[in-house]
Amino acid sequence: MAKTLNPDEIAPLLRELGQANLAAMQVYPGDSPDRQPVHTVYGGAHLFKADTALKLGELSLNALRDNAPDFASLARALQLPGERQLPVSVSGVNDLKARIEENPEFMKRENPAAVLLHTIYERVLNKLKREAVEDFRIDFEDGYGNRPDAEEDEQARIAARETALGMKNGTLPPFIGIRVKPLTEELKDRSIATLDIFVSTLLEATGGKLPENFVITIPKVIIPEQVATVSQLLGIIEKKYNLKEGTLKIELMVETTQSILSYQGLATLPLLVQAAGGRCRGAHFGTYDYTASCNITAAYQAMDHLACDFAKHVMKVTLAATGLMLSDGATNVMPVGPHRRGKEGGELTFEQLAENRDVVHRAWRLAYGHVRHSLINGFYQGWDLHPAQFIVRYAALYTFFLESLPDASHRLKNFIEKAAQATLVGDVFDDAATGQGLLNFFLRALSCGAITENEILATGLTLEEIRGRSFVKILNRRRPA
Repeated sequence: MAKTLNPDEIAPLLRELGQANLAAMQVYPGDSPDRQPVHTVYGGAHLFKADTALKLGELSLNALRDNAPDFASLARALQLPGERQLPVSVSGVNDLKARIEENPEFMKRENPAAVLLHTIYERVLNKLKREAVEDFRIDFEDGYGNRPDAEEDEQARIAARETALGMKNGTLPPFIGIRVKPLTEELKDRSIATLDIFVSTLLEATGGKLPENFVITIPKVIIPEQVATVSQLLGIIEKKYNLKEGTLKIELMVETTQSILSYQGLATLPLLVQAAGGRCRGAHFGTYDYTASCNITAAYQAMDHLACDFAKHVMKVTLAATGLMLSDGATNVMPVGPHRRGKEGGELTFEQLAENRDVVHRAWRLAYGHVRHSLINGFYQGWDLHPAQFIVRYAALYTFFLESLPDASHRLKNFIEKAAQATLVGDVFDDAATGQGLLNFFLRALSCGAITENEILATGLTLEEIRGRSFVKILNRRRPA
């Protein structure tokens, strides 16, 4: 067969292409196999204690007990698929629950919807008992407000010592960090002082150690110089405390139109990430500040507003495959009933209890719709502002993952078989990023408690491969010696 191209002539072109491909792979390594929290809980720094995460878990369990004491009541509250077929009476629900727990395989055939709803509830309950808070942000911004410098200085020290105590006692959530004030001209000195005091106090209290997955969140970022300044300051702190360069991580908040597009018409986010000098771990969307920056009135500020969808899609387009963790915002309608027990401990009337539950359920349904909207659009993390929202967060996640589990298992199994076959015959399989993306569906579901390790075995993976969290490692293990 005739060939026009001479190998010697095209070799320089291929070398240049190879260099460009390698450079692109550095920028776009694909989805990270590292665990990403499914939510971030923000709380004012003045309220933070070493056991805050545990207490929030207790509050969320109380909210579940008060407003959805069984799987049928939660399903009806959130209007989950199949809830209309569930019994209404307590005795009927208890009987159905007993039958499911006694013979789950039979009930999966007889009443699969009920088994799914029961599974969702039990796993939400277990999650709230075991690890209600995945990520917590000690907030010195909106949740703290503007206070005298001396007061914020002291509060930064107290919060740092409480964090150190939480490390010692094992009471911190898996992810934790602080949010400082914006790096604007008016607040830059205050922001940097809080960052310095908190991190320095924490390192001194712990002998130079940080909590796992510690991060500094920078709000309302609009120009790369704000990020670069923080990154350089963190480098100075690292040198002082003999930390490895890049140990202190940064998280960006997307809360203004300028953080999406610059006045030059450029996508701002890649510039902000680059300015972090390798420290950037992720970007969080701020629903209400962003919509306000678009002049959208408060009555229409919501997570599923089209303006928010546009901004979040820009986040996806510019940061997809970079390995950064992207997060949606929060629902600001709190699931709190209007009636409270008095200081004397008086009981509420039946009517007051019913009204409380109705208010909570409406707020739950709103939050459920928002979380579901985020998941459908590829955002697996969001903010929670109240412990009663944790219930909805996990219920929405577990419903989403469990509904998709059969199809996702079939797809990943076929993909792995295709990749393994390629390695067996010596072919080069260059679609590992897609494989990691498929695997990450299961890793996300597993990490948050939606599914079990045994349920992933349907994909053909071994438990060792699952725990390795890397599609490339799976291929390497299956490659013939």
